[in-house]
Amino acid sequence: MAEASETGTSKGRQNIFKTLEFDTRLLGMIGAFILVCIVFNVLTDGRFLTPRNIFNLTIQTVSVAIMATGMVFVIVTRHIDLSVGALLATCSAVMAMTQTQILPALGLDYGSTLIAPMAILVGILTGGLIGAFHGWLVGYLTIPAFIVTLGGFLVWRNVAWYLTNGQTIGPLDPNFQMLGGIGGTMGETASWIFGLLAVAAACYAIWQARRARIAHEFSVKPLWAEGLLMAIAGVLILGFVATLNAYEVPDRVLAREFEARGEVMPDGFTQGYGLPFSVLLLIAVAVVMTLVARRTRLGRYIFATGGNPDAAELSGINTRFLTVKVFAIMGVLCALAALVASARLSFHSNDIGTLDELRVIAAAVIGGTALAGGIGTIYGAILGALIMQSLQSGMAMVGVDAPFQNIVVGSVLVLAVLIDILYRKRTGDA
Repeated sequence: MAEASETGTSKGRQNIFKTLEFDTRLLGMIGAFILVCIVFNVLTDGRFLTPRNIFNLTIQTVSVAIMATGMVFVIVTRHIDLSVGALLATCSAVMAMTQTQILPALGLDYGSTLIAPMAILVGILTGGLIGAFHGWLVGYLTIPAFIVTLGGFLVWRNVAWYLTNGQTIGPLDPNFQMLGGIGGTMGETASWIFGLLAVAAACYAIWQARRARIAHEFSVKPLWAEGLLMAIAGVLILGFVATLNAYEVPDRVLAREFEARGEVMPDGFTQGYGLPFSVLLLIAVAVVMTLVARRTRLGRYIFATGGNPDAAELSGINTRFLTVKVFAIMGVLCALAALVASARLSFHSNDIGTLDELRVIAAAVIGGTALAGGIGTIYGAILGALIMQSLQSGMAMVGVDAPFQNIVVGSVLVLAVLIDILYRKRTGDA
């Protein structure tokens, strides 16, 4: 009787998951992330899951997560990019030199509202052009992407060094620094408003997906399942906002702000940081990349080419030009990651982006992107980046040496690939 009861419970759970159409790989990654958080929270006596650490973990994840979304497209098309960290360094150096030397020489004073957007534009153009050049070498000259980007790894890291003469460049423009994390946040009220709008958008997207399935005469989930998904999305979004709002600005910082305005801070006054602007940038990148992957011709071509390059070319897809586009997108995302990384530091340093190649590739692979091509998700890559950063941050808090941290990260990458292979064999996707 007990065995029959357990079997019935197991089947009931399977039926619920089947009804909700949960991605088993996504559930596995979420489970792994929760396990990592619980283990490190125990090892750090509850310090890992504090609002302060979650805030820091979030802003530390952004730059790698942004690049990981582009790495999904690169790996899906059966290529690899080993130059992302070096390209990030070059873009960071270009933006730093633009705002500290070039634009001031043209008459723009430090702190001018034009410096930050112009520096960002120059950085994005630099990243896009270098990425497109890589894509041209791979697509039209048929040089393997491994070789092209390995060469880029060596070239662009040292180009960044020569651009700055090996010096640290800073301080960067104050408006530029606002995209780094703790220096630029929305505040509590604006964060709650954004959270509510995000919940409404998530519910609308779920409902529209249901209507689209009905319009095309596909099967749909029961209404209770759709409602449950909306509720889960709402809890996750508002819970995240509440956690970041719970991280309070230090009293001394608030006191200085009141003094600068000629006011006296009221007794007992507190204020939370809220959502960082860098996280908003990541959300925007995630939404755009997801729409590109699922709703555009470019996205369909990328996944079709990754699934079967020969068939894609025979069907009329210009796979060479597509390769240029994919690497150009990767270059632009490296520039955005450079913006976040250098803004968070408030200066450009020569070691910026070091080992980001490992972290970005690992994030994409852990997130379910198949090295054989054709399969990958944007949300999976971001979750993979979060898992990677959680591992590193947790080990740092526990006191694990940096070399051993890299040993663990490398081992996790190999394990993730092994699990991916076994999963695809089991599900018949191999």
